[in-house]
Amino acid sequence: MAETTLHLTEASFDAEIGKHKEVLMVDFWAEWCQPCRAIAPALEELAQESNGSVSLAKVNVDDNPQLAARYGVRSIPTILFMKDGKVMDQVIGAVPKSQMKKKLDALA
Repeated sequence: MAETTLHLTEASFDAEIGKHKEVLMVDFWAEWCQPCRAIAPALEELAQESNGSVSLAKVNVDDNPQLAARYGVRSIPTILFMKDGKVMDQVIGAVPKSQMKKKLDALA
């Protein structure tokens, strides 16, 4: 079960993504982004409530602009839902926890 949030960088991203068979929520965020801060607790709760079927990873776009560009992230927060290293779905903006749970349920 994922108790900790992964903090991914351009150097670690590909290796870490490949290790996860569960659904991985990849949160593209920045320190100065208020909506990013607002949504963070809900993302952590979803990962904890999933009993190991969902993990949370965070990518700081200020520190890792190449990763943001690679996935076409133009506004934050953007949450990518990845499985087996592929993007299955995404959410852009601070959406309610219930909306993200529906996306996760559809992928599980």
